Amino acid sequence: MASWDRHTESFLEMLAAERGAARNTISAYAADLEDFGVHCRQQGVAPAEADVEVVRSYLQGLSAAGLAARTGARRLSALRQYFRFLAREGIRADDPTDLLQGPRLPASLPKALSEADVTALLEGAAGLPGARGHLAVALVELLYSSGLRVSELIALPANALRPGQPLVAVTGKGNKERLVPISARAREAALATMKELPKGAKPSRWLFPSRAAGGHITRQNVGLILKDAAKAAGLDEDRVSPHVLRHSFASHLLGHGADLRSLQILLGHADIATTQIYTKVLEERLKRLVEEHHPLA
Repeated sequence: MASWDRHTESFLEMLAAERGAARNTISAYAADLEDFGVHCRQQGVAPAEADVEVVRSYLQGLSAAGLAARTGARRLSALRQYFRFLAREGIRADDPTDLLQGPRLPASLPKALSEADVTALLEGAAGLPGARGHLAVALVELLYSSGLRVSELIALPANALRPGQPLVAVTGKGNKERLVPISARAREAALATMKELPKGAKPSRWLFPSRAAGGHITRQNVGLILKDAAKAAGLDEDRVSPHVLRHSFASHLLGHGADLRSLQILLGHADIATTQIYTKVLEERLKRLVEEHHPLA
């Protein structure tokens, strides 16, 4: 049974109605706030009335339980959003998270494949039998050539790839729309999958239809197909996912001279600070370049 109160429910409703948050985002907030609610009940206080000491003891408990720093940072971020909502709605006058600092996160780089790995992955995808192979090639081509999020990919409508239109309108986080260029190879690979639908099948509104409840291919199925392609290519399956291909798209573009502002637009990042993590990739590449080729290195 969820440990929510009516204020938590109102907060989750606000995320959906006002911010257009995706279902997975709302589920993540709900899980984090439910966990916080359990802690509050143990402390004998309602979540909406928790003070700074209750919040601090909750975060300390996460650390003592051995949870990763990133988990603690995410939970604190959820609580900040929750208490700011309460303050904005006049439910409470203060924000107990104002003076709290999140755990120090280790610096990390996006996990990108090498360009040779992507070529091998495409060859592995093409080697899968029948229609699954054609679908795998289309998924790899689209994800790598456009930097689409997997949620954006599976939601592409059947008429997304119109002849003579290299740009595709994509609805990303927060229902924000952006134009994404699709390469000719990716377009051809995707359209080829539509020719393989069973005879007599009803036209679908989705580019990649399936029998799933939503009518289109699922995130999970995309991930499984990519892992099959990785296995066929002799790559480590754990290194290949839709998110890794998105990182690879960004890292390789930056490595070949793209600027951060253009990359921000292509990735659909609301804040360029999110895009700046990719500068770490370029810094590492330049560092290796000097170490390997400078005569005094």
